Formats: sequence, C-alpha cells, structure tokens
Amino acid sequence: MQAAEKLIRKQFMISPDQARKLEILARQEKTSAAAMVRRAIAAYNPGLPSDMEESELLELVSAKVKEVIEETRNTRIRLDRTLERLSMETT
Repeated sequence: MQAAEKLIRKQFMISPDQARKLEILARQEKTSAAAMVRRAIAAYNPGLPSDMEESELLELVSAKVKEVIEETRNTRIRLDRTLERLSMETT
C-alpha cells in the first residue's frame, strides 16, 4: 500500500471458516488480512473467466476479431454482388 493512498474503514461480517482462511492466507503472504481483502477486491472481475491467463485472453480476443473481420468481408462481397445485380436490373 502506498502512503498517499486514502483508505476508508468498512466493517463486514464473515464466517469463522472465512476468517481462518483469511488469516492463513495473510500469514502465508506475510501481509495483513486487510491487505488480502484489498487484493481480493482488486482481482475480482466477474466479467472475465478467472481460469484464463492474460495471453490466453489475448489469443481468444485475436481469434474473435479475425472471425469478425472474415464475416465482414463475406458480407461486403454479398452486398457488392446484390448491388451489382440491382444495378443491372434498373438499367
């Protein structure tokens, strides 16, 4: 924690099992239980799969972008053909 960081005191209720786990984790990491809670909050992101590494996520995003680009190209080809047909029908 940086010295300039402003912290707000909060009180939460947790189960005895959660309290034991928090103390064990804090001891293993040689930090405080409060620091462990702050880390957990900072790391929590329900929108991302938690079991994926950053490189795996980048590969997934890259694959999806390539897929969308290919679909866009195919749509443009179909659109150009349709416009060409319509142009020929009106002449």
